[in-house]
Amino acid sequence: MHLLKFIPIKLTILLVLGILFGYFFDTGVEFPLLLALVFLCALGFILVKEKKAIGISFGLIAALTTFCLGILLMARVEPKNANDHYLNIISVEPQNWKLKVTEVLKSTAYSDRYFSEVSEYNSFKASGKIILTKAIDSTSRKFQVDDELVVVAPKDEVKPPLNPHQFNYRNYMLNQGVFHQLKLNTTNYALLENPSRTIKGYAASLRQNIIDKLKQTDFGTDELAIIQALFLGQRDDISIETYTNYKNAGAVHILAVSGLHIGIILLLLEFLFRPIEVLPKGKTIKLILIVLLLWGFALLAGLSPSVVRAVTMFSFVAYALYLNRPSNTFNILALSMFFILLVIDPLLLFDVGFQMSYSAVFAIVWIYPFLQKFWFPKNWLLRKFWQLLSVSLAAQLGVLPISLYYFHQFPGLFFVSNLLIVPFLGLILGLGILVIAFILLNIAPNPLIELYNSIIGFMNSIIEWVAQQEAFIFRHIPFDNVQLVLAYCLLISMIWMLTKKSYKYTLAFLSCVLCLQLWTLYSQHITNKKEQFLVAHQTKNSILAHQKGNQLNIYTYDSIPSKFFTTPFQIGERIEKIQFQSITNAYRFNDKKIMVLDSLGIYSNNVGFVDYLILTQSPKINLDRLIDSLRPKVLIADGSNYLSYTKRWEQTCAKKELPFHYTGEKGAYTFVLD
Repeated sequence: MHLLKFIPIKLTILLVLGILFGYFFDTGVEFPLLLALVFLCALGFILVKEKKAIGISFGLIAALTTFCLGILLMARVEPKNANDHYLNIISVEPQNWKLKVTEVLKSTAYSDRYFSEVSEYNSFKASGKIILTKAIDSTSRKFQVDDELVVVAPKDEVKPPLNPHQFNYRNYMLNQGVFHQLKLNTTNYALLENPSRTIKGYAASLRQNIIDKLKQTDFGTDELAIIQALFLGQRDDISIETYTNYKNAGAVHILAVSGLHIGIILLLLEFLFRPIEVLPKGKTIKLILIVLLLWGFALLAGLSPSVVRAVTMFSFVAYALYLNRPSNTFNILALSMFFILLVIDPLLLFDVGFQMSYSAVFAIVWIYPFLQKFWFPKNWLLRKFWQLLSVSLAAQLGVLPISLYYFHQFPGLFFVSNLLIVPFLGLILGLGILVIAFILLNIAPNPLIELYNSIIGFMNSIIEWVAQQEAFIFRHIPFDNVQLVLAYCLLISMIWMLTKKSYKYTLAFLSCVLCLQLWTLYSQHITNKKEQFLVAHQTKNSILAHQKGNQLNIYTYDSIPSKFFTTPFQIGERIEKIQFQSITNAYRFNDKKIMVLDSLGIYSNNVGFVDYLILTQSPKINLDRLIDSLRPKVLIADGSNYLSYTKRWEQTCAKKELPFHYTGEKGAYTFVLD
């Protein structure tokens, strides 16, 4: 099947390319808007003149219009192009904010976090998204969706990672249109009475009422946490151990209300409402009911971005089923993506969940029929087994490059957990909806609750067993953005080669294999030539790292917590061998003398001048005398020092005009090769 023969797919690809262009290049609003208007006028002229939308000129102008529309969408979400965005309003002290809570985020070990919309900034009407962080306090209630508050606090930038190759939370927030955060305490904010209500607020209240009802039943702790995740999109109560088991078993997608759940619910509704088709206009009535119930489930799950995305996509799929044209599924999926990016948010293109959802669904729709043609068992049981395995294989092939790129891990037994769980997920979801309905009506019989509790517990046990097969979990796989693109080219060319069986597709497949191998060899060659020495940041610990080729020497006081630094560094730099050693007082790198001063503060008077002085473990020293004695060119303080000490050292260095680097503010310090 030639996918590019479908016009919606072409337009969606062009819109995506336009969004990517607008993401990487700053064009402003006026230029893409002017071009889009000119091209639209040209399209209208051709339609009036030719009376039909055909021809090369019409297609080319339509393509350019869609491309410019994508650029325009990205320009519109840029804060500097919105006059009322808080970034474009003059900042004065103290900074006054009026905010509305829009989403409750997962709490950290120390603070609760929330997304909020800015409605006023320094008494000016304003817009924009901002994060609120508030220290966990058992004496005050948590904020709820739709809460409105006045805050007097300076905005803090969302900081980038302090060490190389660690998760970039700043970029993650930027891709959601969030640039700053506000830190709340007991004195710098006030909740407003009688806030205005939104549909999200009503959804959050409904979800909380359901959670409160569920907690009054006899569900086990882990089972209740899974039920909340399956139906309400709430994963906060899932233990780290349980979540890790699902991740290692390749079944973490079961815990997120996403395309899998909505797709299963769609199939259940299609089956249940099939008798309606005998009525006059029964198929239309069935479609309307299904779409309404899907959006009702989205409301139940809190209208989170992932749920809205999934329900939007499967609302279009429901329409495709209504048309009863299987080949039209590609069109419908493309249209749903076009609609989501155009109407909801173009920044969703950079969301991992969005990418994985569409990759999985497109792969299933495209690869599953091929796998069924490849082998079609006559035995009914074997045929059903192969169908389930085909769906799992197709979905996994679709998301594999993205999974390796973002998570650098591949669960080898993903098909086992999917074969054991997915066939029964429809029963689990259907029975769960029934149980929740009975609980809300206060008519849930205890045997039904016990049965459902046992089913969820059994599912957890299966996942735990699969996750314990450590030999089949492949971790720490280096995979960069070039490999991501080449892997998808390889996958597409492989399917073409197997379905078309022609010389050119075979050549394309072999070329992709060669390119992927050459890039991997080139990346390894670059790694083998690389050498660097750095002081990493870690609170209450000191880490010095020396990379030479694919080997890494870690000098630290405590090797166990230092793995939070070494694991992502190992993946990002393609390290094959790591060796841990204790920190000594002196190092030499590139003919530069490096001295480390620990809590004892002891050093030899005969050491002479040093190029770099590293302070660790809060040494009690006279820094003025030490600087005069050692004459360092740069002074470095890592995360093991008291903050009050680093502030004092920074002031001393400023007086002596000596460069000072604190890893807690500026990140890891890398020594440069001359």
